[in-house]
Amino acid sequence: MTDRTLHILVYPWFAFGHLTPFLHMSNKLADRGHKISFLLPKKAILKLESFNLHPCLITFIPITVPHVDGLPPGTETTADVPFQLQHLLVTAMDLTEPVVEAHLLDLKPDLVFSDFACWLPTLARKMDVKSVQYCIVSSATVGYLLRRESEIHDKRLIEADLKQPPPGFPPSSIRLHAHETRGLAAVHVSPSGSGMSFMERQLSSLEKCDAISFKTCVEMEGSYCNYVESAFGKPVILAGPVVPEPPNSTLEEQFAKMLEKFQDGTLVFCAFGSECVLQKDQFQGHRSSLLLGLELTGIPFLAALKPPVGVETVESALPEGFGKRIQGRGFVYGGWVQQQLILKHPSVGCFVTHCGSGSLSEVMINKCQIVLLPNFGDQLINARLMGGDLKVGVEVENDEETGLFTRDGVYRAVKAVMDDDSEVGKEVRSNHTKWRDSF
Repeated sequence: MTDRTLHILVYPWFAFGHLTPFLHMSNKLADRGHKISFLLPKKAILKLESFNLHPCLITFIPITVPHVDGLPPGTETTADVPFQLQHLLVTAMDLTEPVVEAHLLDLKPDLVFSDFACWLPTLARKMDVKSVQYCIVSSATVGYLLRRESEIHDKRLIEADLKQPPPGFPPSSIRLHAHETRGLAAVHVSPSGSGMSFMERQLSSLEKCDAISFKTCVEMEGSYCNYVESAFGKPVILAGPVVPEPPNSTLEEQFAKMLEKFQDGTLVFCAFGSECVLQKDQFQGHRSSLLLGLELTGIPFLAALKPPVGVETVESALPEGFGKRIQGRGFVYGGWVQQQLILKHPSVGCFVTHCGSGSLSEVMINKCQIVLLPNFGDQLINARLMGGDLKVGVEVENDEETGLFTRDGVYRAVKAVMDDDSEVGKEVRSNHTKWRDSF
């Protein structure tokens, strides 16, 4: 099949953290002449158009997201709803099955790539189309967290399971704290559309597909990929790191003017993605504040963060007197930013990240150093991989039981990676350079 041009249908989950990496993968396939039919919500097309590097080969096909009781009118992606309502959006995605089936019949693709639509592999098989579960999370995450032996309806048993790696799991730096196992166990049994739990949906997708694919390479995650292949009994196909190409756009003037004021490698950029929302104490608290930790470093910074829980704007959540103290060297922005272009800017010397897989892919090809501050889910595994296995960044310390980090912890992590003369700084800088050159 690799010697001929393929037609591939792509249908990712309605979250930009999924839509964007699926588009990066589609660009790589289109580089090789393959044709992509990309199904996605209508409004998402506007945000992703500039990232489509092959509009002649990658066709965006708008999907109307059905209304489900409990969802705000016009909801199309997870960015439109709080986390506790996202299971209703999964139900809405499930209701698109007849439309997707009609597209399959009309387009007759050779392959289907999906993730959350656990019914799509069955549809594809009926039409003699091969299906691939394209995982935007790491193979270590799938191998560690999605376990068949767990009682998938019993949170206590899942929590106990997650305290240790599963049998046969490769030796690694992955260890979960008490608060992390509690949170992950709760997510596993949480509703995920159409009367299914999150774990049931994920396992169903992995068990029904013809192959599983990860955006990684043998050098980085080979042992974990082998484990997943053995655990699920089907081929694991590696796409490589799928390094994103720069978008067809330029940096907005307000950010370009702000960044050019600082010397090369001297500014800290902090961004937690479109869906990560901090608690109010983590944002502005006296001890645990991320912003106070950045201020404490004395280093210029740009923080792109959503308003904390219960607060409407970032400006209203700033610590008392913070704006005056950081004037001219610290900037806090509550809207969407051009993360790829900011990471490329010469002035950026450090990236404080929530460890989403997309953000990590973007920073690995840039020169800025990495501070790891995971929030939940696969981000926790990613942080242990990057900070422990690969040693390309430093994770912010937090409390084993509560998960709270301190401003001093943020300060120490940033200073460690920014210090060219410290042993930690030398190690992560050397390892990051090695992987960046490889990518």
